[in-house]
Amino acid sequence: MKTRIEEMEGKIIATLEGELDTAAAMEVEKELQPLYENKGRDIVIECGKLEYIASSGLRILLGILKSTKAGGNKVTLRNMNDDIKNVFKMTGLINLFDIE
Repeated sequence: MKTRIEEMEGKIIATLEGELDTAAAMEVEKELQPLYENKGRDIVIECGKLEYIASSGLRILLGILKSTKAGGNKVTLRNMNDDIKNVFKMTGLINLFDIE
């Protein structure tokens, strides 16, 4: 699992690549820690190369969403493949995030 965080046009862009399974979740959460501490910027999570997400990955994204919304900003999930999008639909989380 690879992650990358960068700032573009006043937003934080986090790119996820690979399988966000239970084994990878702890390391990914550490790498995405700056997103939990974000103040005053919207977050875009680029999912174009995300192949799989487990419940532990969903928990990470929900934590980021909670801390970001508390600051009055939004989290957008971008370029999800159909399998990832179906996971969000089945869990009802699709309604919590902005989707592009």
